[in-house]
Amino acid sequence: MAKKASKDTEEVPVSAGKSAPQTESRAMNPLREFDRLLDTFFDRGGMPSRWEHPLWQRFAALEKGMPKVDVIDRDAEVVVRAEVPGFEREELDVSVTDGAVTIKGDHREESKVEEGEYFHSEISRGSFTRTVALPGEIDADKAAASFKNGVLELTLPKHKKANRRKVEVK
Repeated sequence: MAKKASKDTEEVPVSAGKSAPQTESRAMNPLREFDRLLDTFFDRGGMPSRWEHPLWQRFAALEKGMPKVDVIDRDAEVVVRAEVPGFEREELDVSVTDGAVTIKGDHREESKVEEGEYFHSEISRGSFTRTVALPGEIDADKAAASFKNGVLELTLPKHKKANRRKVEVK
């Protein structure tokens, strides 16, 4: 399932699942859902919601559990790149269906320092789950993944190559 990797790139196992309907999956956030509900009742007159403010977007980027993901739609394949700094290859679990990719990570770290009467111990844990809808049907059995420098890259061949052509704007 995973393609051969170069010296600097590690392989990540990819599991293929049954085809799922293509729906956009996103985590439920009660505050954002409430804000959306208020937007439907009250017209804000073109004012952005508080979640669209640049300051909120900066905080959201720091939020644990939501790695940044790029989805690149090419003619013959879909490439998904996820930033997962601080995680090792063994801590990642990737599953692919014809319509979505799910990336899970679980990281645990413990450090202890003992010097004479001084004792310090810290335990940290981080985990995330991210499901991304794909722009077209892919062949999950031929999916390949690699991991290098905290970036997970999935290459997902399409069932049918896209026929793109240039359209003149008049």
